[in-house]
Amino acid sequence: MKFPLPISLEEVAKFIGATFRGNANFPVSGLNEIHMVTTGDLTFVDHPKYFNKALSSDASVVIINQEVECPDGKSLLFHDDPFAAYTMLVKKFMPLSASTTAISATAEIGEGTVIQPGVFIGNHVEIGKNCIIHSNVSIYDYTRIGNNVVIHANSVLGADAYYFQRKPAGYRKLESCGRVVIHDDVEIGALCSIDRGVSGDTVIGRGTKFDNHVQVGHDTQIGANCLIGSHTAIAGVTRIEDDVILWAKVAINKDLVIGKGAVILATSSVDKSLPGGVIYFGSPAIEARKKWKELVMLRKLPSLYNKI
Repeated sequence: MKFPLPISLEEVAKFIGATFRGNANFPVSGLNEIHMVTTGDLTFVDHPKYFNKALSSDASVVIINQEVECPDGKSLLFHDDPFAAYTMLVKKFMPLSASTTAISATAEIGEGTVIQPGVFIGNHVEIGKNCIIHSNVSIYDYTRIGNNVVIHANSVLGADAYYFQRKPAGYRKLESCGRVVIHDDVEIGALCSIDRGVSGDTVIGRGTKFDNHVQVGHDTQIGANCLIGSHTAIAGVTRIEDDVILWAKVAINKDLVIGKGAVILATSSVDKSLPGGVIYFGSPAIEARKKWKELVMLRKLPSLYNKI
């Protein structure tokens, strides 16, 4: 997430109650998770296991809970609870703004777009031309939708990321400040859920089509011209390249890459990245012909056992 205007390192430190090391006037331009940061961004780290990753990332500012040497070209903010400090910044720059109407006055809706009864459209939403938004769809704040998009009834775009930190007192939520971005010519079935990014965007590429009951997790990137079957669940921070087909009830774990043109057959589960141009099946999913041979061998086991 980028701030409306950069703010100085000293201002950030005062707001979150931190001490700092670095140029007090350094302009902090935004905040992001470690895997999303760019130069000028702020990120946080609260576990020694990830200190090196954060300190060597592209982030210009790191909130950290331990005195460490400041790398060249970076600034550090020292805070006892970096998670809480980061969440404070999210709430300051992306606060929940309560809606008073079904369609926000700040929403931009293109020519020829049809909005059916019962639709909720939040603040600062952008919807392109010639779209059809069917009844009872909920589109959360800052969602962007291209042209010629169809969204069927009761789907939800922009719900918060499913991202919690476990503590002895219970779970703490990492507040979301990302968006959902839907490109042109996408069709989303009924009762689908697409979560917004924690700090970046969840993206659905041009021409991709969803069946009903599809779940897409935070920060996932789905390419162009993909087909996603019903009851498919895609975890967060996954990248699905162009022309991929996922048939019904496919489950995909987080932080994976599914290569261009891959086909994953129904009821499969994916636990690692898969190269493109191959048909996969099984749990865990492997090349389909290999899996079918395994199943044939398993069916023969009882008769082989009886011969022993």
